[in-house]
Amino acid sequence: MKNRERPRVVIAGLGDTGVLIAGRLARSCDVVGISTRPALVSGQELGSRLTNFEQWRQSYFLPFGQFKKLDRVTMIHGRVGEANLEKQTVLIELPDGSRTTEHYDIFIIATGSTNGFWRHDRLEQLNEVEAELDAIAQQIKGAKRFAIIGGGPTGVSVADNVARSGTTDVHLFYSGDQLLPGYHPKASRWISHVLTNDGVTLHPHHRAVVPEHFNGEKLTTDPVEWSTEQPPFHADLTMWALGKIKPHSDFLPANVLDEDGFVRVDPTLRVEGYQNVFAIGDVAASDPNHSSARNWGWRVVVANVRSQLSGNGRRPKRFTAPRNRWGSIVGLQRDGLVVVQPNGKRFRVPHFVATTLLVRLFIHRYLYGGLRKK
Repeated sequence: MKNRERPRVVIAGLGDTGVLIAGRLARSCDVVGISTRPALVSGQELGSRLTNFEQWRQSYFLPFGQFKKLDRVTMIHGRVGEANLEKQTVLIELPDGSRTTEHYDIFIIATGSTNGFWRHDRLEQLNEVEAELDAIAQQIKGAKRFAIIGGGPTGVSVADNVARSGTTDVHLFYSGDQLLPGYHPKASRWISHVLTNDGVTLHPHHRAVVPEHFNGEKLTTDPVEWSTEQPPFHADLTMWALGKIKPHSDFLPANVLDEDGFVRVDPTLRVEGYQNVFAIGDVAASDPNHSSARNWGWRVVVANVRSQLSGNGRRPKRFTAPRNRWGSIVGLQRDGLVVVQPNGKRFRVPHFVATTLLVRLFIHRYLYGGLRKK
């Protein structure tokens, strides 16, 4: 039985970051985790998710029952309908249509964002998640000519993985003259070379005419037209990686949101105006790239929550984002995992080392605190 005298921490959103925070705070707090799915379904590495699902799911599609550190977390399968930051309550909409309310001492917002078909906040069961993932992968597998709109990391990842996986004719369209905006120019030059070698046809200076009220939430089959006056492009299937993310913040009062709906936070990742509310990840306006989830922001939140609850008077930790984006771009391949650094340099982790040391030891054992077999 949980000790109800311990401070109660409510975490809205159990993606990668929410899971890491919940597992660590559960040792000293009464933690309640709210998730729209009964599993970690990461938005990372979309390319391998669509082309090598079994490999991807080992680290990015994990039912919560596999996480040993979540045993002491109260899990609620639901969607946050409203947060009252003055009364310190969270209203949760459950799958059966009913509602429940949770009171908190600390509230952590890690609800992420909508981005294309691969990130959303719909309430789903495990079988629905699997069916959706499989249906999209089969659509792409059956396309002989595949177009991708968008030159960011998602579009690049999907283009390269699909080109490597079979005989599909892959075309990548982007509006500028370089790929990977936000990354170091060296990374852009390198990935252009990789894509060309792997058989992707690059189309710079193509700005697509986006259908009205469309944000890439599904694959399309209509010809793509261009505002940059090129002739329409006909493909069997088109994926839109527009980079237009919509934060999942509708449940919050307007006074904590910026003009685009992201949660305004200070350098300690506290929500401005509320000492006991934190926000992290894609939903937080921590930096222009909303990169706190990808740059160890969870450690900042965990340290500052512990410090606040203990009253030790320590100076809060601060989150500092790197100047350029960084990380794996095309994911784990047969020849290993290439990681691009903020300065544009890169290093390759051999496949065996990546699967054994990086995935099993570092991610599964250290970060997640151990996983049970399915």
